[in-house]
Amino acid sequence: MKPNLTLFLILFSFTGLAQTIKPDSTKKLEEVTVKGYYNSHSLLRSVSAVTLIDSNLIGNQPSSSLVSTLNTVPGVRMEERSPGSYRLSLRGSLLRSPFGIRNIKIYIDDFPLTDAGGNTYLNALDVSAVGMIEIYKGPEASIFGANIGGAILINPPAINHNEINISAIGGSYGLFHQTASIKQQYKKYSFSFSEGYQRSDGYRQNSAIGRKYFQTLQQWNYSNAGSLKAFAFYSDLNYETPGGLTAAQLDQDPKLARPATPTLPGAISQQAAIYNKTIFGGISNSYQINKQLKHVIALFTSYTDFKNPFITNYEKRYESTLGLRTFLEYAQAKENIKFNVQIGLESSATKSQIKNFNNNGGEATTMQASDRLKASQDFAYLRLNFDINNKFLIELASSLNFFSYNYESYFPAVISTKERKFNTQFMPKAALSYLISSDLSVRASVSKGYSTPTIAEVRSSDNNINNNLQAESGWNYELGLRYKTGNNRFYANGNIFHYQLKNAIVRRLNQNDAEYFINAGGTKQEGVELETALWIIKNNTSWLTGLQLRSNYTWSRFKFEDFVSGTNNYAGNQLTGVPKNIWVNSLEFNFKKDLYFFAQHNYTSAIPLNDANTTFSKRYHLLEVKAGIKNLRLSRTRLDLFAGLNNLLNVDYSLGNDLNAANGRYFNPAAGINFYTGLSIKL
Repeated sequence: MKPNLTLFLILFSFTGLAQTIKPDSTKKLEEVTVKGYYNSHSLLRSVSAVTLIDSNLIGNQPSSSLVSTLNTVPGVRMEERSPGSYRLSLRGSLLRSPFGIRNIKIYIDDFPLTDAGGNTYLNALDVSAVGMIEIYKGPEASIFGANIGGAILINPPAINHNEINISAIGGSYGLFHQTASIKQQYKKYSFSFSEGYQRSDGYRQNSAIGRKYFQTLQQWNYSNAGSLKAFAFYSDLNYETPGGLTAAQLDQDPKLARPATPTLPGAISQQAAIYNKTIFGGISNSYQINKQLKHVIALFTSYTDFKNPFITNYEKRYESTLGLRTFLEYAQAKENIKFNVQIGLESSATKSQIKNFNNNGGEATTMQASDRLKASQDFAYLRLNFDINNKFLIELASSLNFFSYNYESYFPAVISTKERKFNTQFMPKAALSYLISSDLSVRASVSKGYSTPTIAEVRSSDNNINNNLQAESGWNYELGLRYKTGNNRFYANGNIFHYQLKNAIVRRLNQNDAEYFINAGGTKQEGVELETALWIIKNNTSWLTGLQLRSNYTWSRFKFEDFVSGTNNYAGNQLTGVPKNIWVNSLEFNFKKDLYFFAQHNYTSAIPLNDANTTFSKRYHLLEVKAGIKNLRLSRTRLDLFAGLNNLLNVDYSLGNDLNAANGRYFNPAAGINFYTGLSIKL
C-alpha cells in the first residue's frame, strides 16, 4: 500500500499547489498531444503510460548524447559505459544487454528501427536527428509486436518553416560535435537534409568515439487525400571499448582501460572497439480514401557492416533487413460516440552473416567460427477505440505474433540449414481512461508482453547456436492518474504497475570470458512512476520571465522468483542492474532578452551488480547546469550561445556497469566534472 499512498498523496498535494498559481495573463500553453503512430490525441486522455520529450527538453540537455535526456523519464534507464556504447531499458533490467538495445521496439518516423532479430542501433543516430520522442512504457505488443519493455517513437525535427541551422560544440576530453541542416517547405512539397560529425577522446584510455551522420526527410502531399514520405540516414560510427574494471583497479586509476591478465590480453593491446556502418531507408504512403477510411503503407530496409575486435576474438557481422508495415483505419463519429478501428500487419526479415576470428592486436587472423542466420518477425494486429461523450475512452487491441529463425554453419563444422519456429503468440491489451473532470483523468490497463531471444543471444560471443532459449512473456497490470490545470501551467502523471515475467533471459560468462544466455525462471516487477512539471512563473514581464520546476521519481521493487542457477538459489534477490530509487529534479530559469539557466539533479540509489546481490554500486548524485542566450539577432541571423557543466559535484560513479562480470570487472567509471560550450546559427 505504501507506493499507492505515495502516488496519490504526491499527485494531489501538487494539485493543490498548482491551483494557487494565478493563470497566465498573456496566453495559455498549447494542449499537449501524442501521435501514437496512428493519430494525434490529448495526452491527458491517453490510455497508455506515455511520456513525451519535446525539442525544448532535448535542447536543455547536452547534445552529444541522449543519455541525460532519456534518464529524466520515470521508468527509463539509459547507460553509456563509454561514449557511444548505449544500453536502454524500459521498466526492466539490462541483464539481456551486455551491449546494444534489446527487448524494446523503436520506430523512427513511420519505420521500425528495430530489426527482425530484435536489435536496435540507436547509437547510430546523431542527437540532431531527433525532434521529439514518445515513450510508451509497459508491454505494447498488441500494436507494435514482440516486446516486454515498451515502445519508443522517434519523430525527426518537424518541417514547418524554411530554415538553415549550423551548430558547433566543443568540450572536455577533445569533444567536438558539429551539425548542419536545411529545411524547405513549398506548397505541396517539403524536405530536410541534415548532417552531423562528432568526435571525442573519451575520459578513459581506449574510449574515443567518432561518428559521421547524414539524414534526409522528403514529403510530397500529392493530393488533398494522399501524402508520400521518404526517410533515409547513413551512419559511420566507431567507438573504442575500454572494458570493465575491478574495484581495486578502479581505486588505482579510474581512467584505466581493462588491463591484461596472465591468461588474457588487455583492451588497448587488442584495440577493442566497435565499427558500425549503417544505411537505413524507408518510404511510406498515407491515403485518405474517404471520410471514414484511411490506408497507410510503409516499406523499409537497412544494411549494417559491423566489426568488433574484442579481447578474445574479432567479430565481423553483415546484416540486412527488409520489411513492411501497413494498416487500414476506419473512423466513425456520431453524436455521443466516436469509434475507430485499425487492422494491419508488420513483417520483417533480417539476414546475418557472422564470422569470428582470432584477434591479434586489432587484426583478424585465424577463423574461429562462421555462421549464417535469418530471423523472421511477423505480426498482425487489430485495435478498437471507443470514445464515449469525450470522457470515457476504451481501447481493445491484440496481435498475433510469429517468429522463427534458420541457421547454417560453415566453420568449424558444416551444418546444413535448420529452422526453429516459436509458437504463435496472442498478445492482447485492454485499457481505458475516464475524464473525471476537464483537468483530471484516471486510467487502467492489462496487457501481455512477449519477447523472443534476439539473434545476438541465440548466437552470442561463445560462437554457439543456442536453441534452448525460450521467449520471455508476462502480464502487466497498471493504474494511473493524470492531472493538468486548465491553463496547462501544471502537469502531473502517476503510474502503479505489477508485472509478472516468466523465462527471464539473463547473461552468463564462461571461463574464457565469452558470453552466453540462459532463462532465469521468473521475476516479479512492481513499481511507481511519478512525473510533474510546474511553471511557477510564466510569461512574466519582470526580469525573470519564466521559472519551471520538473520532478520525476521512479520506485522499483523488482525481484527474482524461482531462479536457481547450479547450486545457487536467487529467489527473492533484487533484480540485477535495477536501482530501487531514482529521483530527477530540474529548474529552468528564463530571463529577459532570452537569457536562460538550467540545472538538473539526478539521484540514483545503489544498484545490485550480480544475481547473488553480493556486490552493489554506490548511490550517486549527479548535478549538471547549462546557461546561454537564445535568438541573439544579427540582421536576419539568429545566434544561440551556451555553455554547460556536467557532474558538477565531481562524483565517482559508473554510467554503465557490467552485470555478472567475470572476476569482479563490474565498473566502467564515468568522467568527473567536465564542460562544453557551443554556438548555433539559424538563417
